[in-house]
Amino acid sequence: MSMDSLKHTDEKLRASVTAFVNDLATIRTGRASPALVEHLRVDYNGVQMPLNQLASIAAPDAKMIMITPWDKGAVGPIEKAIQKSELGLNPNVNGNNIRIIIPPLSEERRQELNKVVRKRGEERRIMLRNIRRDGIEELKKLEKDKVLSMDESKRAQERLQKSVDGFMAKVDEIIATKEAEIKEV
Repeated sequence: MSMDSLKHTDEKLRASVTAFVNDLATIRTGRASPALVEHLRVDYNGVQMPLNQLASIAAPDAKMIMITPWDKGAVGPIEKAIQKSELGLNPNVNGNNIRIIIPPLSEERRQELNKVVRKRGEERRIMLRNIRRDGIEELKKLEKDKVLSMDESKRAQERLQKSVDGFMAKVDEIIATKEAEIKEV
């Protein structure tokens, strides 16, 4: 029973780290990336839709994102969504295509983005600690209900802690990688 509990907790930890990677992909670096805009919500025919469901998004080079809507009527709403976003990007409409030139980041903006990355990293660490707490509570409940012995519970808690430590290290690694991307000119 403790293995099921550990497996379930491990899946939650893994999902949390995966979500963290996806979350950081939306933070702008000096390099163009489709992940930067694919999450944007576009008001298309009265329905809020993610941009990646309305158009193909590509980064033909390191300084440009190319968006090609599948419907010509989506060009205007996509342009508005990009302008309203907090990304600070200016879309350039060229017929059916939308081009976004990624300007270089100022040093001040790089520092702000690094603070955002560290803040989100700390929020993710808190989530991991909460998942650990929930897992330990579940193990203690199993011990109390006499499903696990005291020794089995302690061993399971130690395994859980090792797993959490590994995921915490992974979060730190992801943060360091993202900060290096932001510092890159």
